[in-house]
Amino acid sequence: MITIESLREFGADVDTGVKRCAGKENLYLMLVGTVDNKGFLELKEAINAKDYDKAFECAHGLKGALSNLALTPLSEPISEMTELLRAKEEVDYSTYLEKLEAEYEKFMEMK
Repeated sequence: MITIESLREFGADVDTGVKRCAGKENLYLMLVGTVDNKGFLELKEAINAKDYDKAFECAHGLKGALSNLALTPLSEPISEMTELLRAKEEVDYSTYLEKLEAEYEKFMEMK
């Protein structure tokens, strides 16, 4: 079960996330609990297909949601990817995806 303390240990900026939820920890935890792998899978598929426009849309959406929740270990690699995709940089995204997948696994272990 995800708790404020487990999120802190994960590296989330819990204080900022709770503040964005009007100081309501229960609301914050509920919203964090809605994070699933659908967006991550869509991003990975788009990158693998070299559909960088779709990948940008996926990354941008994830960046907003993860940043608003202050889930720093997930939002940092997504933010970097978003900016590269915005610039239409053809780089090897596998490093970003691997980091993201590793952090996502840690996040899912809390659920």
